[in-house]
Amino acid sequence: MQLSPTGPRPRVLHVSQPIDGGVGRVVTDLVRAQLAAGAEVTVACPSSGGLPAAVEALGSGVRHWQATRSPGPRLVREIRSLRRIVREVRPDVVHAHSAKAGLAVRLAVRGRVPTVFQPHAWSFEAVGGATAMLALNWERLGARWAARVVCVSEAERRTGQRSGIRGRWSVIPNGIDLEGFHPASVGTVRAGIPLLEGVEAAAPLVVCVGRLCRQKGQDVLLEAWREVTRRVPGARLVLVGDGPDGRTLRAGAPPSVLFAGAVADAAPWYQAADLVVLPSRWEGMALAPLEAMACGRPVVITDVDGAHESLPPGQEPRCLVPPEHPKALAGAVAELLLDPLLRESLGHQARRYVTTTHDVRRTAAAVADVYRDLIGGWPTGRGAGVDHTECRESIHT
Repeated sequence: MQLSPTGPRPRVLHVSQPIDGGVGRVVTDLVRAQLAAGAEVTVACPSSGGLPAAVEALGSGVRHWQATRSPGPRLVREIRSLRRIVREVRPDVVHAHSAKAGLAVRLAVRGRVPTVFQPHAWSFEAVGGATAMLALNWERLGARWAARVVCVSEAERRTGQRSGIRGRWSVIPNGIDLEGFHPASVGTVRAGIPLLEGVEAAAPLVVCVGRLCRQKGQDVLLEAWREVTRRVPGARLVLVGDGPDGRTLRAGAPPSVLFAGAVADAAPWYQAADLVVLPSRWEGMALAPLEAMACGRPVVITDVDGAHESLPPGQEPRCLVPPEHPKALAGAVAELLLDPLLRESLGHQARRYVTTTHDVRRTAAAVADVYRDLIGGWPTGRGAGVDHTECRESIHT
């Protein structure tokens, strides 16, 4: 996609908090594609973490927006800071990622600049009681200040609609970089990972990649793991990531569970795995299962938003389990570990499915269509031979 030589370069401001995990990767991928299209791109985010360095290396502008991950006493100051950034950048479109950035952006801008809000999973699903009701009421109110709400799955959109959030929706499934995530020899990859030096080469290996927090459900996986190792002696589990629950998870883990910590590149862990598991309590559409499948690995995931849309048709009976259900999770994991031929077949199916439906170029092209609809003046080329059919819109006012 290239700009018209006579037209101005569109200015995009991405605002992100959080800055790690899947949200950070989504923002980085969009920035890369938009810079390649000729746009002026700026990212406002906290100065810590990998996101600001990653997008700056791509050529994006970076504005340090020192915002906490959750709403708190500093919110008024954060909104004022964001207003200053918007005045200085003068964007044609503001794209807010996740609940906290969505809160601050919409209060700071209030629709005066075309605003795209991308929840990356709804905030009211992450909490309970009065806090959940406050979050839901805000999302209902704040929708009026979003020119478009971008959901990463039809299920995420349906959750918003059922909850009384009304606005103009676009559904754009998450995509991944197929060059960065691809199949590789299990034995060769394992030999290059120091943490696995003491693990037998033939030991069944399960990998879970995700922030160590309640959302990702590693505590449920550890509870299920007792039954898995009873049925599959010698199996090993690696938790890849870090987060607020790390200390608690380590304290309760048996010796067959290894902790890799945060990693810059998760691809070798997917490639080393016999099976990848993500037992989330809620999602919009998780990236980890898509990345694992791109590496040709079968996955077991929980039946949360985006799960059905992530899996190849027909894999649900073996690969989809209810959230917070250790017994069902243990059964699915053990069954696949005991059947290498089935794992291989599922992995091949998964790779084919992801390459045709979750290419990051498709995602970036669909987001560009949203921008074009809101501001015009965006490149009209399709780019890289990828069509835009994954972007679906519905209007509810």
